[in-house]
Amino acid sequence: MAKEYALKVKKIKKVNTPFRKMVTPEFPVKQSVAIIEKLRKYEPRSMSGQPLALWDHADGINVFDKYGNKWLDWSSGVLVTNAGHSNPEIKKAIIKQVNKGLLHNYCFPSELRAILTEKIAKLAPAPLKKVFLLTTGAETTEAAVKLARTYGAKEGGSDKITIVSFSGAFHGRTMGAQMIGGSPDLKKWIVNLDKDMVQAPFPFCFRCPWGKDKYNNCDTECFGKFINFLKEKNIDPKKNLAGVISETYQGGNAMFMPKKFAQLLRSFCTENNALLIFDEVQAGFGRTGKMFGFQHYDVVPDITCCGKGISSSLPISAVIGRADVMDIYEPNTMTSTHTGNPVCAVAAIASIDYIVKHKLTQNAAKVGKYLEKELMKIAAKYPSIIGHVSGKGLVYSLHIVKPGSKETNADLAHDIVGKCVEKGLMVFAPVGTGSASFKISPPLIATEASIKDGIQAVDEAIAECLA
Repeated sequence: MAKEYALKVKKIKKVNTPFRKMVTPEFPVKQSVAIIEKLRKYEPRSMSGQPLALWDHADGINVFDKYGNKWLDWSSGVLVTNAGHSNPEIKKAIIKQVNKGLLHNYCFPSELRAILTEKIAKLAPAPLKKVFLLTTGAETTEAAVKLARTYGAKEGGSDKITIVSFSGAFHGRTMGAQMIGGSPDLKKWIVNLDKDMVQAPFPFCFRCPWGKDKYNNCDTECFGKFINFLKEKNIDPKKNLAGVISETYQGGNAMFMPKKFAQLLRSFCTENNALLIFDEVQAGFGRTGKMFGFQHYDVVPDITCCGKGISSSLPISAVIGRADVMDIYEPNTMTSTHTGNPVCAVAAIASIDYIVKHKLTQNAAKVGKYLEKELMKIAAKYPSIIGHVSGKGLVYSLHIVKPGSKETNADLAHDIVGKCVEKGLMVFAPVGTGSASFKISPPLIATEASIKDGIQAVDEAIAECLA
């Protein structure tokens, strides 16, 4: 189970590098304890799972508290700040819009919404040319399921409503999003699960669900197992299947499916008039070294779900899809109160413009190759507890395992995260039951020098945890 970090002040070593600075002699900082205690008193326990650094402000690739400590951020606030924290162009756009005096406009026509939807549609490959703006990632995956089932029933009758997702997937915290999620523990609370939402084994090559030791060009065989799974569940693709949804990479561990598997999945969905949906909430807007992560597979889905890095700041998300699918609902029957909120919209416009203008997608690809090389060195140095390195661009994971096995070691991953934060490297604790990945996701403005500095902190943290 996920754990909270103990509210126990302990001595730490001072740190002073070009990217990290820890000046307080203890952590958590004594002056912050009363604030953390207040949070734990008034917030639900579920909010207490991250290291006890009290964020005060952030700039670029750094996060600061108000006590003089500076962290190198390898979290991007959980993959949000793609263009960097407090990006000056995004701040300027937000302030200008606030001063203009339009903070909300519901679904009434808005020039900003027109600008943003056009901008996103032009970035997305055909036929993804309709954009539905929402607020959170979970809203987008719920909307995608709604669209897929409605389209399926319209095209193939009332039985064509099955949604297939994958084991290990995370699609959000709301009911529908958790029902298509791949963690049984996260949906125990639902009790009455939808029998037409099923999870197929994910082609996770490090821990192959079909027992292979390693990837060996086994995509066709692997996809055959997927087809067999559907048969075992009595799912007739032509009669029953409305859609298949997958994270572009699995968010908990930065694992991509094999490219050929994705291509076979695309062909399969087309043949059976089922929608292919990629959840890009983490992967979109340059994170993986491509504007959209699914571009690594050389396929285009029918629907993609975006969020997080779309604005590098404020809450806004988007469903992008084929016009015939997106237009299936009549006026006023699929809307949202805060769709395209004007302040969030200008943040997204400014963020996208900055990512494109400053070639942050290309930077993510370039710096990501350096990051991968350095992580492979770390994995080679600690082979007993790092089972695998996965990722692309500026999202990677070290898979922390129990020595001599592939079994997850969530406790050790939790401890390494805590130790990194004490050393001035901001990372977030593994999220989800049993997760044991050490996730790395710096802003897309990261440099090789900052990566090298962060790797030093990771190396020290692992060595101290093992000692």
